[in-house]
Amino acid sequence: MAALSSLPQTRVLRVPLHVVNLHNVLCRMEEWIQSGEGQQWIAVTSSHGIVEGFRHQEFRRIIESATLSVTDGKWTARAAAAHLGLEPQQVRGADLMMAFSALANERGYSSYFFGDTDEVLDRLTSRLTREFPALRIAGACSPPFRPLTTEENDEIIERINSAKPDVLWVFLGLPKQERWIFANRRKLRVPVVIAAGAAAKFVSGTVVPAPAWIRERGFEWLWRLIREPRRCWRRSMLYGPLFALLTILELGGLRKYD
Repeated sequence: MAALSSLPQTRVLRVPLHVVNLHNVLCRMEEWIQSGEGQQWIAVTSSHGIVEGFRHQEFRRIIESATLSVTDGKWTARAAAAHLGLEPQQVRGADLMMAFSALANERGYSSYFFGDTDEVLDRLTSRLTREFPALRIAGACSPPFRPLTTEENDEIIERINSAKPDVLWVFLGLPKQERWIFANRRKLRVPVVIAAGAAAKFVSGTVVPAPAWIRERGFEWLWRLIREPRRCWRRSMLYGPLFALLTILELGGLRKYD
Protein backbone atom coordinates (compact mmCIF):
# COMPACT_ATOMS: atom_id res chain seq x y z
CA MET A 1 0.00 0.00 0.00
CA ALA A 2 1.35 3.40 -0.94
CA ALA A 3 2.41 5.74 1.86
CA LEU A 4 0.12 8.68 2.49
CA SER A 5 2.91 11.09 1.53
CA SER A 6 3.01 9.54 -1.94
CA LEU A 7 -0.61 10.44 -2.70
CA PRO A 8 -0.95 13.34 -5.17
CA GLN A 9 -1.46 16.59 -3.28
CA THR A 10 -1.73 20.22 -4.32
CA ARG A 11 -3.18 23.51 -3.16
CA VAL A 12 -6.10 25.37 -4.68
CA LEU A 13 -6.31 28.99 -3.48
CA ARG A 14 -3.82 28.07 -0.73
CA VAL A 15 -5.99 25.21 0.57
CA PRO A 16 -4.50 21.67 0.53
CA LEU A 17 -6.27 18.97 -1.48
CA HIS A 18 -5.44 15.33 -2.23
CA VAL A 19 -6.25 14.09 -5.73
CA VAL A 20 -7.42 10.60 -4.74
CA ASN A 21 -10.32 8.37 -5.67
CA LEU A 22 -12.88 6.64 -3.47
CA HIS A 23 -10.88 3.39 -3.37
CA ASN A 24 -7.78 5.26 -2.16
CA VAL A 25 -9.75 6.80 0.71
CA LEU A 26 -11.33 3.49 1.76
CA CYS A 27 -7.90 1.85 1.81
CA ARG A 28 -6.54 4.58 4.06
CA MET A 29 -9.54 4.33 6.38
CA GLU A 30 -9.19 0.59 6.76
CA GLU A 31 -5.46 0.92 7.36
CA TRP A 32 -6.05 3.49 10.12
CA ILE A 33 -8.75 1.38 11.79
CA GLN A 34 -6.52 -1.69 11.86
CA SER A 35 -3.25 0.01 12.78
CA GLY A 36 -4.23 1.52 16.12
CA GLU A 37 -1.86 4.41 15.45
CA GLY A 38 -4.23 7.07 16.76
CA GLN A 39 -6.86 9.31 15.29
CA GLN A 40 -6.85 10.49 11.68
CA TRP A 41 -9.40 12.85 10.17
CA ILE A 42 -10.71 13.52 6.69
CA ALA A 43 -11.95 16.87 5.42
CA VAL A 44 -14.47 16.46 2.58
CA THR A 45 -13.67 19.79 0.96
CA SER A 46 -15.97 21.67 -1.43
CA SER A 47 -15.55 25.01 -3.18
CA HIS A 48 -17.21 26.57 -0.14
CA GLY A 49 -14.48 25.15 2.08
CA ILE A 50 -11.76 26.34 -0.27
CA VAL A 51 -13.10 29.90 -0.27
CA GLU A 52 -13.36 29.80 3.53
CA GLY A 53 -9.75 28.66 3.71
CA PHE A 54 -8.65 31.27 1.20
CA ARG A 55 -10.30 34.08 3.13
CA HIS A 56 -9.54 32.92 6.67
CA GLN A 57 -6.09 31.71 7.62
CA GLU A 58 -7.44 30.15 10.82
CA PHE A 59 -9.75 27.88 8.85
CA ARG A 60 -7.00 27.02 6.35
CA ARG A 61 -4.83 25.87 9.26
CA ILE A 62 -7.64 23.56 10.32
CA ILE A 63 -7.84 21.95 6.86
CA GLU A 64 -4.06 21.63 6.87
CA SER A 65 -4.32 19.55 10.04
CA ALA A 66 -6.50 16.95 8.27
CA THR A 67 -4.79 13.71 7.29
CA LEU A 68 -6.70 13.78 4.01
CA SER A 69 -8.48 16.67 2.31
CA VAL A 70 -10.56 15.16 -0.49
CA THR A 71 -12.39 16.98 -3.27
CA ASP A 72 -16.14 16.91 -2.74
CA GLY A 73 -17.35 19.02 -5.68
CA LYS A 74 -16.86 18.38 -9.38
CA TRP A 75 -15.32 21.81 -9.98
CA THR A 76 -13.11 21.44 -6.92
CA ALA A 77 -11.89 18.11 -8.30
CA ARG A 78 -11.19 19.64 -11.70
CA ALA A 79 -9.26 22.57 -10.25
CA ALA A 80 -7.08 20.32 -8.06
CA ALA A 81 -6.38 17.88 -10.90
CA ALA A 82 -5.50 20.70 -13.31
CA HIS A 83 -2.69 21.81 -11.00
CA LEU A 84 -1.08 18.37 -11.28
CA GLY A 85 -2.04 17.42 -14.83
CA LEU A 86 -4.11 14.48 -13.57
CA GLU A 87 -7.62 13.18 -14.11
CA PRO A 88 -10.16 14.73 -11.69
CA GLN A 89 -11.07 12.56 -8.70
CA GLN A 90 -14.24 13.53 -6.87
CA VAL A 91 -15.04 12.00 -3.47
CA ARG A 92 -18.55 13.03 -2.40
CA GLY A 93 -19.36 12.62 1.27
CA ALA A 94 -22.50 10.60 0.49
CA ASP A 95 -20.58 8.27 -1.85
CA LEU A 96 -17.89 7.76 0.77
CA MET A 97 -20.47 6.90 3.41
CA MET A 98 -22.22 4.34 1.21
CA ALA A 99 -18.94 2.76 0.10
CA PHE A 100 -17.62 2.54 3.65
CA SER A 101 -20.93 1.10 4.88
CA ALA A 102 -20.67 -1.67 2.27
CA LEU A 103 -17.10 -2.39 3.41
CA ALA A 104 -18.06 -2.22 7.09
CA ASN A 105 -20.95 -4.61 6.44
CA GLU A 106 -18.38 -7.21 5.39
CA ARG A 107 -15.58 -6.43 7.86
CA GLY A 108 -17.55 -5.55 11.00
CA TYR A 109 -16.46 -1.92 11.34
CA SER A 110 -18.75 0.43 13.26
CA SER A 111 -19.89 4.02 12.72
CA TYR A 112 -21.17 6.78 14.98
CA PHE A 113 -23.24 9.69 13.59
CA PHE A 114 -22.98 13.16 15.12
CA GLY A 115 -24.94 16.16 13.89
CA ASP A 116 -28.05 17.05 11.86
CA THR A 117 -31.56 16.41 13.23
CA ASP A 118 -33.03 13.38 14.97
CA GLU A 119 -35.31 12.83 11.97
CA VAL A 120 -32.40 12.77 9.52
CA LEU A 121 -30.36 10.46 11.75
CA ASP A 122 -33.31 8.08 12.18
CA ARG A 123 -33.85 7.93 8.43
CA LEU A 124 -30.13 7.54 7.82
CA THR A 125 -29.86 4.65 10.27
CA SER A 126 -32.97 3.02 8.86
CA ARG A 127 -31.71 3.12 5.28
CA LEU A 128 -28.19 1.92 6.05
CA THR A 129 -29.32 -1.00 8.22
CA ARG A 130 -31.88 -1.96 5.59
CA GLU A 131 -29.28 -2.03 2.81
CA PHE A 132 -26.46 -3.40 4.96
CA PRO A 133 -28.02 -5.76 7.54
CA ALA A 134 -24.70 -6.58 9.26
CA LEU A 135 -23.65 -2.93 9.57
CA ARG A 136 -22.76 -1.93 13.13
CA ILE A 137 -24.00 1.54 14.13
CA ALA A 138 -22.45 2.37 17.49
CA GLY A 139 -24.71 5.37 18.13
CA ALA A 140 -26.11 8.67 16.91
CA CYS A 141 -26.42 12.11 18.47
CA SER A 142 -28.22 15.24 17.28
CA PRO A 143 -26.84 18.19 19.27
CA PRO A 144 -28.80 21.38 20.04
CA PHE A 145 -28.77 23.94 17.21
CA ARG A 146 -26.88 26.46 19.32
CA PRO A 147 -23.37 26.69 20.78
CA LEU A 148 -22.74 23.81 23.17
CA THR A 149 -21.75 24.45 26.75
CA THR A 150 -18.48 22.92 27.90
CA GLU A 151 -20.43 20.38 29.94
CA GLU A 152 -22.64 19.41 26.98
CA ASN A 153 -19.66 19.07 24.67
CA ASP A 154 -17.74 16.90 27.15
CA GLU A 155 -20.82 14.71 27.64
CA ILE A 156 -21.16 14.19 23.87
CA ILE A 157 -17.47 13.27 23.55
CA GLU A 158 -17.82 10.82 26.41
CA ARG A 159 -20.83 9.20 24.72
CA ILE A 160 -18.88 8.86 21.48
CA ASN A 161 -15.78 7.46 23.17
CA SER A 162 -17.83 5.02 25.26
CA ALA A 163 -19.46 3.67 22.10
CA LYS A 164 -15.97 2.88 20.66
CA PRO A 165 -16.81 3.42 16.98
CA ASP A 166 -14.26 2.86 14.23
CA VAL A 167 -15.47 5.92 12.33
CA LEU A 168 -17.15 9.11 13.56
CA TRP A 169 -19.19 10.93 10.89
CA VAL A 170 -19.73 14.62 11.73
CA PHE A 171 -22.66 16.43 10.07
CA LEU A 172 -22.48 19.92 11.56
CA GLY A 173 -22.02 21.76 8.27
CA LEU A 174 -19.02 23.74 7.07
CA PRO A 175 -17.15 25.40 8.76
CA LYS A 176 -18.65 24.39 12.12
CA GLN A 177 -17.88 20.69 11.74
CA GLU A 178 -14.21 21.22 10.87
CA ARG A 179 -13.77 23.60 13.78
CA TRP A 180 -15.43 21.11 16.15
CA ILE A 181 -13.21 18.27 15.00
CA PHE A 182 -10.07 20.39 15.30
CA ALA A 183 -10.99 21.64 18.78
CA ASN A 184 -11.83 18.17 20.10
CA ARG A 185 -9.47 15.93 18.15
CA ARG A 186 -7.24 15.21 21.16
CA LYS A 187 -10.23 14.20 23.30
CA LEU A 188 -11.80 11.86 20.76
CA ARG A 189 -10.68 8.22 20.95
CA VAL A 190 -11.85 7.24 17.47
CA PRO A 191 -9.53 5.95 14.72
CA VAL A 192 -11.18 7.91 11.90
CA VAL A 193 -13.22 11.14 12.02
CA ILE A 194 -14.86 12.55 8.88
CA ALA A 195 -16.27 16.03 8.29
CA ALA A 196 -19.11 14.79 6.11
CA GLY A 197 -21.32 17.87 5.61
CA ALA A 198 -24.67 17.10 4.02
CA ALA A 199 -23.93 13.40 3.47
CA ALA A 200 -26.54 12.39 6.06
CA LYS A 201 -29.24 14.31 4.21
CA PHE A 202 -28.37 12.70 0.87
CA VAL A 203 -27.98 9.14 2.13
CA SER A 204 -31.12 9.33 4.29
CA GLY A 205 -33.17 10.60 1.36
CA THR A 206 -34.10 13.79 3.19
CA VAL A 207 -32.56 15.68 0.26
CA VAL A 208 -32.95 14.13 -3.18
CA PRO A 209 -29.51 13.94 -4.85
CA ALA A 210 -29.01 15.29 -8.33
CA PRO A 211 -29.18 12.74 -11.16
CA ALA A 212 -25.81 11.34 -12.19
CA TRP A 213 -25.78 13.23 -15.50
CA ILE A 214 -26.18 16.54 -13.65
CA ARG A 215 -23.43 15.67 -11.17
CA GLU A 216 -21.07 14.60 -13.95
CA ARG A 217 -21.46 17.99 -15.65
CA GLY A 218 -20.71 19.84 -12.43
CA PHE A 219 -24.18 21.31 -11.87
CA GLU A 220 -25.11 19.63 -8.59
CA TRP A 221 -24.90 23.08 -7.00
CA LEU A 222 -27.69 24.31 -9.30
CA TRP A 223 -29.85 21.29 -8.48
CA ARG A 224 -29.50 21.99 -4.76
CA LEU A 225 -30.11 25.71 -5.23
CA ILE A 226 -33.41 25.01 -7.00
CA ARG A 227 -34.55 22.48 -4.40
CA GLU A 228 -33.19 24.24 -1.28
CA PRO A 229 -32.92 27.94 -2.14
CA ARG A 230 -32.98 29.21 1.46
CA ARG A 231 -30.24 26.84 2.58
CA CYS A 232 -28.00 27.01 -0.48
CA TRP A 233 -28.31 30.47 -2.00
CA ARG A 234 -25.30 31.93 -0.22
CA ARG A 235 -22.83 29.22 -1.14
CA SER A 236 -24.22 28.98 -4.69
CA MET A 237 -24.55 32.67 -5.51
CA LEU A 238 -21.63 34.07 -3.51
CA TYR A 239 -19.04 31.39 -2.82
CA GLY A 240 -19.48 29.58 -6.14
CA PRO A 241 -18.79 32.54 -8.46
CA LEU A 242 -15.93 33.73 -6.23
CA PHE A 243 -14.34 30.28 -6.33
CA ALA A 244 -14.70 30.16 -10.12
CA LEU A 245 -13.16 33.61 -10.64
CA LEU A 246 -10.22 33.05 -8.31
CA THR A 247 -9.37 29.58 -9.64
CA ILE A 248 -9.52 30.79 -13.25
CA LEU A 249 -7.03 33.54 -12.37
CA GLU A 250 -4.83 31.05 -10.52
CA LEU A 251 -4.87 28.33 -13.18
CA GLY A 252 -4.34 30.91 -15.91
CA GLY A 253 -1.24 32.19 -14.17
CA LEU A 254 -2.74 35.65 -13.77
CA ARG A 255 -2.62 35.54 -9.97
CA LYS A 256 -0.49 33.63 -7.50
CA TYR A 257 -1.77 32.99 -4.00
CA ASP A 258 1.16 32.12 -1.78
